[in-house]
Amino acid sequence: MNAQSMAHRAYAQSAATKTDRRAEYETIARTTHELKAAAEKATSDFPRLAGALHRNNRLWTILAADVADRDNPLPQDLKARIFFLSEFTKRHSAQVLARKATVVPLLEINTAILRGLRRGSART
Repeated sequence: MNAQSMAHRAYAQSAATKTDRRAEYETIARTTHELKAAAEKATSDFPRLAGALHRNNRLWTILAADVADRDNPLPQDLKARIFFLSEFTKRHSAQVLARKATVVPLLEINTAILRGLRRGSART
């Protein structure tokens, strides 16, 4: 089982008509929404934020594993950038958990990925 199929299983709703890109988009959108909502309530419900950060990290771990797969057809440069973002996400999340940073950069990264997926699906 490759990382993409694990992502489907872990995050995407079962629907035979969904494309992989659509499932990725919905997964990242849902994770981003959850992270944003948790950040807005961080002072009164920090455990919720910790859980949202964990799920965002899990998503990025799956994305990193997917681009590390030698059969992944994405261009090498794009795979390297996605892998770097995964590493950044882990480090920055630790800073957020230590209350030394905000989730804003994580939300911006996820939003940029969503824009890219949306543009890409307009071409296919």
